[in-house]
Amino acid sequence: MTKYILALDQGTTSSRAILFGHDGRPHCIAQQEFRQIFPHSGWVEHDANEIWESQLAVARQVLQQAGVGPEQVAALGITNQRETVVLWDRATGAPVTNAIVWQDHRSAALCDELRKQGREALFQQKTGLVVDAYFSGTKLKWLLDNVPGARERAGRGELAFGTVDSWLIYRLSGVHVADVSNASRTLLFNIHTLAWDEELLALLDIPSSLLPWVVPSSGIVAETRPGLLGAAIPIAGIAGDQQAATFGQACHRPGMAKNTYGTGCFMLMHTGQEAIASANNLLTTVGWRIGSRTDYMLEGSVFNAGAAVQWLRDGLGIIRSSDEVEALALTVPDAGGVYFVPAFAGLGAPYWDAYARGTMVGISRGTTSGHIARATLASIAYQSADVLEAMQKDASIRLTELRVDGGAARNDLLMQFQADVLGVPVVRPMVTETTALGAAYLAGLAVGYWHSQEEIGAQWQVQKRFEPAMSEDERHGRLGEWRRAVQKAQHWLAHG
Repeated sequence: MTKYILALDQGTTSSRAILFGHDGRPHCIAQQEFRQIFPHSGWVEHDANEIWESQLAVARQVLQQAGVGPEQVAALGITNQRETVVLWDRATGAPVTNAIVWQDHRSAALCDELRKQGREALFQQKTGLVVDAYFSGTKLKWLLDNVPGARERAGRGELAFGTVDSWLIYRLSGVHVADVSNASRTLLFNIHTLAWDEELLALLDIPSSLLPWVVPSSGIVAETRPGLLGAAIPIAGIAGDQQAATFGQACHRPGMAKNTYGTGCFMLMHTGQEAIASANNLLTTVGWRIGSRTDYMLEGSVFNAGAAVQWLRDGLGIIRSSDEVEALALTVPDAGGVYFVPAFAGLGAPYWDAYARGTMVGISRGTTSGHIARATLASIAYQSADVLEAMQKDASIRLTELRVDGGAARNDLLMQFQADVLGVPVVRPMVTETTALGAAYLAGLAVGYWHSQEEIGAQWQVQKRFEPAMSEDERHGRLGEWRRAVQKAQHWLAHG
């Protein structure tokens, strides 16, 4: 009987389920989008029940499409949008309110206050994170302070908090857990002791009774309720989406790095079993924990990558689908001096400016939609170049290649420009579903479906390699102009 690993890939705009075979190739894929809710400027929410219902639906759909019975699923792995906060009733499993999404900036003022109090160094030393509204802890505090009755109910132990991995596992099994990679993104978890930090919980006035039990990224933690998928299936792999993609890209050794091009853009570099503190506004994060070994990463988070292309489609209407952006950009030889900083809800690494806003400079009477499309793609590459420069300074490692994945990694124009502005080769693998693949690998390792990271690494194959073709002078000139444009976008709300 052929066995598979089922990966649930719960993303920011859609839920997906993918069945992987032993060769690490996708056997069958199902996907379902769900609503994005924008109650106020800078606020982004999801209906947690829609997340669950869409994820369960695609899990059932992919098994049905593939003609695979639950007894053929050796294990289930989960990967998820990180930092998004769900608060639910322990007794009923019902969400107390909408989930607050990682992109949401409603807790920016609270972060400002923590910085004024001089708390940032404490948080950074313990969690590896900067104090920013991006992370879960201040979102959770906002919910406790602003949802009627939530703080009182939390104090009585009636409520549960979780990132999306915890929410899905709770609905699948009734077990309340989070893996170390997701816990490390909350501003509440000490990445050195690998435990929730009582001092930080006290600072944010968050009761520990809300929190999930923290487990390794690879290991059987629960089984699905038999009625959901037709039989009980071991839940054996869990990782936040970017850590999962790094594992799926076989970046298992120090100095290896990947960049995922999704709604946002996320670059992670493996730094070994040592948590390297960043001096350049990057994040230090747990990559994964397998057995007694914890691997750490440096990470740079870009908030708007694919989201900028979606804006061309939904906001400006100059393309009908995101796939059309490359053809439109190719109608012009370059961006014509236009620079676009897509700071729709602030800037991430290495700027961390919640008050920046989207800015386009260099527009002339001759600017066309093709120039704007080209500038949009370039903005994704420029933001990634800013992150890599900071990363190489922190790690004292010169990158030899960048492995890429995510939807926009299929765009050859973008990948070539990325190689040009980085000055290092960009390598796209045969299997670009690396986020789900990473979760599948973590689950498969736990049940003996795969036997070692070396076996997994040997399955990674190159689909296309993009070599840098831009001169050093041109590269530095373009990056200099880009950074001038970023300065125009920064602190806009604070000054406006």
